[in-house]
Formats: sequence, structure tokens, C-alpha cells
Amino acid sequence: MKSFNIFLIGVGGQGIGLLSEVIARAIDYSGQRVIGVDTHGLAQRGGTVSSHIKIGEADSPLIKKHDADLILALERQEAARAIANYAKVGCMVVYYNTSWQPLDVRLGRDREITEDDLEIARSLGVRIFKVRESLEDVRMQNIVLLKTVDENRLIPGVKTENYILAMKDLMNESVFEKNRTVFLNR
Repeated sequence: MKSFNIFLIGVGGQGIGLLSEVIARAIDYSGQRVIGVDTHGLAQRGGTVSSHIKIGEADSPLIKKHDADLILALERQEAARAIANYAKVGCMVVYYNTSWQPLDVRLGRDREITEDDLEIARSLGVRIFKVRESLEDVRMQNIVLLKTVDENRLIPGVKTENYILAMKDLMNESVFEKNRTVFLNR
């Protein structure tokens, strides 16, 4: 494989850092070459957090504009931003269907991104996977996205057991068990 590019995006506090680390370790457990980098910006103030992960041959972990094969977004506004900037024709987008309204939306200067806004990307050849589950703990939205990635085998060569091993590496036992239960609930 030449390379497979994964772009992750969310808002500070949604778990993008953990999600990207689970994915990178799972890829490593699958026996493939992986590199990645996180960008945090104003994450502690609800700002955008993104991660770039590349599988296969790559000189840099940063994904160029319109070169993502897979986008994972933890809310609609960030999904729209990622599609506009990183999606290439044929890209797959998995997003959690919720909105953390940016300040401009709250102040009435801009409108909120809707599901319909994201559906327009289908006309560009983008495959959309909308995710929404009732969760006891909203901090597990990232694991629900990961479950969708696994169920649809969206990352080449990575198996369910690779994700589970990666989660076990990164979580204490009680947190791992809760996340594993959500991840395997099919």
C-alpha cells in the first residue's frame, strides 16, 4: 500500500487524542507502518483538536489538503471543516451527529451546521457514516466512532482484536472494560 491517510477532528475535551492513539497502536498491532501527529490549538477552551495518521509509505505525518482517505469527526461543525479542507474524492467520513456550537453560532453571526449540510458531500463522491448512540458517558463518543470504523472495516488491515489490544494498552482496567463493552456492543 502506498499510503492511507486518516484525519481526525473534534473539539477539546472530546477525546481525539485518545482516539488517535488507539488507532495508531491498532495499526501498529496489525503489522503496518504508521506515523502520526496531533495538533491541539486552543483545546482547553473548546477549540479545534486534530490528528493526522498515515499508514504505509510517508515522509511526513501531516496530511495535505484534499488528501484524506478517512475522516473521523466528533461533531458536525468540525466534520464540515474537515470535509472542506481534507476530503479527497472517494473519502469516507464518520461523524458523531452532535453539535458543540462555535461562538459565532451562539452569538447569531453564523448558522449551525446540519446533517443536510454534510449530506451534500455525497455529491463529491464522499461516503458518509452518521453515528449517534445514547451513551451513559458522553466521553465514549470516540469509542462509538471507532466501533463504526471497525464494523465497516474502514482502515485497511486492522482487525477488531488490534483495536482491543490498543485500548487495553491505554486505559486502566475499569475504564477499559467500560469502553470494550461499548466497542463490542453490535
